[in-house]
Amino acid sequence: MEDKRTIAVIFGGRSSEHEVSCMSVINVASHIDRSKWEILLIGITKDGRWLLADSLDSIRDGSWRKSSVSAVISPDARKKCAVIMGPDGGRKEIRLDVVFPIMHGKYGEDGTIQGLLEMAGIPYVGCGVLSSAVCMDKFYTKIIVDSIGIRQAAFVGVHDYELKDMDAVVRRVEEALDYPVFIKPSQAGSSCGVSKAHDRESLEKGLQAAVAFDSKVLVEEFISGREIESAVFGGNDGEVFVSGVGEILAAAEFYDYDAKYNNPASMTVIDPDLPEETVETIRRDAAAIFRAVDGSGLSRVDFFVADDGEVVFNEINTMPGFTAISMYPMLMEARGVDKDRLVENLIDSAFKRREH
Repeated sequence: MEDKRTIAVIFGGRSSEHEVSCMSVINVASHIDRSKWEILLIGITKDGRWLLADSLDSIRDGSWRKSSVSAVISPDARKKCAVIMGPDGGRKEIRLDVVFPIMHGKYGEDGTIQGLLEMAGIPYVGCGVLSSAVCMDKFYTKIIVDSIGIRQAAFVGVHDYELKDMDAVVRRVEEALDYPVFIKPSQAGSSCGVSKAHDRESLEKGLQAAVAFDSKVLVEEFISGREIESAVFGGNDGEVFVSGVGEILAAAEFYDYDAKYNNPASMTVIDPDLPEETVETIRRDAAAIFRAVDGSGLSRVDFFVADDGEVVFNEINTMPGFTAISMYPMLMEARGVDKDRLVENLIDSAFKRREH
């Protein structure tokens, strides 16, 4: 039997989605074939420390954050390794064959860690530097989607410095959009900092809340309808597979962070009752958007189906959640790709992306 290869699975991170990543990594690492792979678990704390986690149990109970062993990726492309350093000053290098950065949001899904891995010359799962950065920034995603003619919510972009003249910002929004509107940080995930404004007062409060997460904010047209998601895989060789669709039934007014992860009344429905042509439009548009942003590996592409039946693009996530209630793995499983096979396919895709 040939020697095992080594995969580093990086999780946690400095984003507002740190806890989600810690849930996702358990689901991913549990489905890596240990007869083929030695697994190195590297956790990044909220304050930016890189630590070696000794087990999945330490991630479940949070004790990995007390680890006294650091583990960092060397940017030296000659070595392609993780550097492990103990409390006694001991140091060793572990050569890596591939990295699975199962991190969401800033510093994980925005091209930053992808850039480090490109410098290190190590294959990694997921989208590259440009596509990760573009898709993390909702403002620039919208520009790209506009360029391929796919319907999306109308929007107004606002920078934090513009809020010094709040009246001018509010006028600009009210001239372009009718209430209610959604307010979103341009670069934040899991609906952190997102709010719905029904009037001028709640718009102002929502803008102030959103700039706590990012310096650039989107104010978007409210689309009355159903929230529908699709899972995309591929892109490395031109082939793109899009799953069927799933529907979000939020327990709150909209699918915010609490509704996603803390409210048991929120539900996800696989293959909801939708016209066949609507599902095919979603699948077609998801593939077109994935290609337009130069996606590779995986993404979850989200839409609204408006009350009049129109399909409206919402957003794309290049490292979607892998928790027990996350839509991406559930949608793939519904198409016959179980978690073991899905994780294996994703790891294989990292090598294919390096070949192209």
